[in-house]
Amino acid sequence: MSSYDVIIIGSGPGGYVAAIRCAQLGLKTACVEGRDTLGGTCLNVGCIPSKALLHASHMLHEAEHNFAEMGLKGKSPSVDWKQMLNYKQSTIDTNTKGIEFLFKKNKIDWIKGWATVPEAGKVKVGDEVHEAKNIIIATGSEPASLPGVEVDEKVVVTSTGALELGKVPKKLVVIGAGVIGLELGSVYARLGSEVTVVEFLDAITPGMDPEVQKTFQRMLKKQGFKFIMGAAVQGTEASKTKAKVTYKLRKDDSEHVIDADVVLVSTGRKPFVDGLGLDKLGVEMTKRGQIAVNDQWETSVKGVYAIGDVIEGPMLAHKAEDEGMAAAEVLAGKHGHVNYGVIPGVIYTHPEVANVGETEASLKEAGRAYKVGKFSFMGNARAKAVFAGDGFVKILADKDTDRILGAHIIGPSAGDLIHEVCVAMEFGASAQDLAMTCHAHPTYSEAVREAALACGDGAIHM
Repeated sequence: MSSYDVIIIGSGPGGYVAAIRCAQLGLKTACVEGRDTLGGTCLNVGCIPSKALLHASHMLHEAEHNFAEMGLKGKSPSVDWKQMLNYKQSTIDTNTKGIEFLFKKNKIDWIKGWATVPEAGKVKVGDEVHEAKNIIIATGSEPASLPGVEVDEKVVVTSTGALELGKVPKKLVVIGAGVIGLELGSVYARLGSEVTVVEFLDAITPGMDPEVQKTFQRMLKKQGFKFIMGAAVQGTEASKTKAKVTYKLRKDDSEHVIDADVVLVSTGRKPFVDGLGLDKLGVEMTKRGQIAVNDQWETSVKGVYAIGDVIEGPMLAHKAEDEGMAAAEVLAGKHGHVNYGVIPGVIYTHPEVANVGETEASLKEAGRAYKVGKFSFMGNARAKAVFAGDGFVKILADKDTDRILGAHIIGPSAGDLIHEVCVAMEFGASAQDLAMTCHAHPTYSEAVREAALACGDGAIHM
């Protein structure tokens, strides 16, 4: 029986980061993973492969729509779907092998197989039982579906199946207008699919800034997306090559049917805890099926911790990573901390969408006085030079103290631009602090500075 200071169950962003940090802090560490490769959903069938396809399809879009205007003339490239999937797979392989190298470098044992926790301090994998002073559950999440929607990962697919379709569908119906549906919908829209999004609510990307939602939906419509809003999906009916989606409009309860070659179910994700034996162990769960933890990420069972998608909070890889590092610090006798008020969210479409902190709706609900600084990318020289003038930066600051409370960006490289606001918020900076910081010209980041200036006397280039 092998013995460790800590065993992490799951090697996704939360699990592998926790393992590396534990090892760095001198703890004898092992990580249990049932897949043939490390990296979890994110590296294998999520974040990384989807970004590869987003990049490839965006290059096609540039060639078809912008190259000629820049003087780059010639026949538009054709799509070799098989080669694009090979490129996606090579991206996956490079990253997963990188994690394997980091495990070896940090002397972390990879226990291959699926884990159960028969009792505190013990992890069973196959026929072997391993002892651990502490256990961290980092098993992530899996796609959630709807009643009447049977997923076969060929015609009715989740994000996993959507990343490896046999061919580009002529008609793609996306159920759910969240991040995953819009990202993968973008991939196939650029590749020539007719994409229709069916959403239960009246706005896309639930929880985001309403102005961003409207602007984003308008931009996606220009890219060929069709939207059916306020529609409750009743079920799907699939054959070997086709599917029908039945939905009811909430406004009048009328029933409709839409045909598709492929249906992508992107109605959110749920914690993946099957087979761990948490019931017998006595681990307390929330009403939503998440593992309940205290402010040190410890469950109701002493010595058993949980991080990432299995606990409350946004299901984001970087949130899991932060919790993984913080939990490792706790186990090493240090102080682990995660600032849940400064966790950015990004949608990797074109344009990108990013946000951090409060929204106007949340500030109004809290009764907090605030001011808004907004700047359009049409006033940014770099953005206009690369056909990316659509979108804006919006900064929210406390009306009295000028402290930055949140930011919302839709535009070029929004996913990178949001982080200077994150750093500013982490240090309790004011909008004026950001506005008085010199930004290189010409860069997209100047739009962030201009939005900060707009919180005060006004932007320069507006």
